[in-house]
Amino acid sequence: MKPIVRHSLGLLLTAACAAVWVLTTGMARRELLTRTCQGKGKLQVTVTDSLERRFVARADVQEWLDKEYGAYAGLPLDSVDLTRIEKLICSHSAVRDCEAWITDDGVLHVELSQRQPVIRLEDGQNACYADETGFLFPLQSRGSVKVPVVCGKIPFPLQKGFKGYLEEPDKAQWLGQVIALFQYMEGTVWEKDIQKVLVRGDGELVLYPVQGKEEFLFGPPVRIPEKFHLLTAYYRSVVPSKEPGYYTKVDLRYRKQLVCKK
Repeated sequence: MKPIVRHSLGLLLTAACAAVWVLTTGMARRELLTRTCQGKGKLQVTVTDSLERRFVARADVQEWLDKEYGAYAGLPLDSVDLTRIEKLICSHSAVRDCEAWITDDGVLHVELSQRQPVIRLEDGQNACYADETGFLFPLQSRGSVKVPVVCGKIPFPLQKGFKGYLEEPDKAQWLGQVIALFQYMEGTVWEKDIQKVLVRGDGELVLYPVQGKEEFLFGPPVRIPEKFHLLTAYYRSVVPSKEPGYYTKVDLRYRKQLVCKK
């Protein structure tokens, strides 16, 4: 075959492929425009950690979409703003993260995970949860989680409905230290035995065991391992030598020193 013929055939083949691509792309585009998003009856919601906590249900997601996004049923698939849907769902305090997508059959899918509280803060008027990162969010109307309670003179106001991180560095540091206190107890005997912490007016902590009537004076939430070493020494060395309930106050605030009072 002559070179000029071979070149011409190559150009024709390239042109034909380009025409097919333009045609199929245009058809796909027109098909996409004609396909529409299904209604709320087809909405698929997956809460990945629903067995651990039940703050959010499908009905909540549907309500948020109805009130905050508006109508999406009947819209062309590429007209549904998935990024906006994800942002509005994540704006709700119990939601940690979210992903939304639409399948070819027009069904809107939403997959989300919930925030995991590690402590509950109470000041006598208001209460809220805090997760392991120090993010504060309100108690939820749907579902609850049993977590340790920190109550009393919390060194920052618990504003009703507040969600987010504390802006003041000293207060954020205090909260982080309290969270670290309970994280230190995870997987130990103290995790189930210490379920309540009182914050006194001077900002120092008092730990209350589930069993027994002792008050453990912990002081500020620092030197945590050292203080729990003293607490272990109390149960191992002091309690066996005394009758139950002999001591009512156990002071853990001093370095390498355990002070017990009736």
